[in-house]
Amino acid sequence: MASNYYFFHTLTTLLFTPLVLGTLCVIFPFFCIFRIVLFLYRLVVSENMKGKVVLITGASSGIGEELAYEYARRGSSIVIVARREEQLRKVAEKARSLGSPDVLSIRADVSNVDDCKRLVDQTVNHFGRLDHLVNNAGISSVCSINDVTDITKYTSVMDINFWGSVYPTYFAIPHLKKTRGKVFVNSSSVAILHPPSLSFYTASKAALIGFYETMRLELAPEISITIATLGFTDSEIIRGKHLKDGVLQVESELANLSVLVTVQNQL
Repeated sequence: MASNYYFFHTLTTLLFTPLVLGTLCVIFPFFCIFRIVLFLYRLVVSENMKGKVVLITGASSGIGEELAYEYARRGSSIVIVARREEQLRKVAEKARSLGSPDVLSIRADVSNVDDCKRLVDQTVNHFGRLDHLVNNAGISSVCSINDVTDITKYTSVMDINFWGSVYPTYFAIPHLKKTRGKVFVNSSSVAILHPPSLSFYTASKAALIGFYETMRLELAPEISITIATLGFTDSEIIRGKHLKDGVLQVESELANLSVLVTVQNQL
């Protein structure tokens, strides 16, 4: 009896697992496209954004850059934040050409609390209001815990991915309450899937979900919060540009805007 059970268990494992994975490989890309279109629609299109002020961190490339362009097309005034001034200048020029009436570029490090206070203050001083805060800045790390030689090397993952979102939110709250504004947080599907060799990155993204789920209750109904868990479907990582163990890279550089999006609070 035991041998028959073992044989049946082994057979179903060998057959069922490849079948499920194969099905997911076929369905997943179409699902990703559908969810990102739906996400962008609910993020921008469904709300009249003309005259609104939007602050976007990590806006020099990738998802943050694309969101800046989408807001620009809807007539929003935008504040784009990143560490790379030259790239910010290019994004600002294109955003203006797409219809944004005013674009403010701010070079800042979101892991620095003083920089985060400054970028929010500059936004409000320039525009007089703040309607949307998009926390997109982030970095990724790929390294098995077995290969870590200096644990302190990875504190920057939490500093940027978690605190780099919390700091701007903290300083923006009083201004967002006045406009009944919104906070958008770019988490990641790894916070749910827990893939190996991404322990530090996964922890930082899971922390975002826990923090902002709590903030959603504390700040409602004056401020609404949307958490997006994104999974890459067309990126340099997927096409083979993997990070070396222990190397950090700006997350927004890793993907084009073909992502799996699960928007909590709105979907």
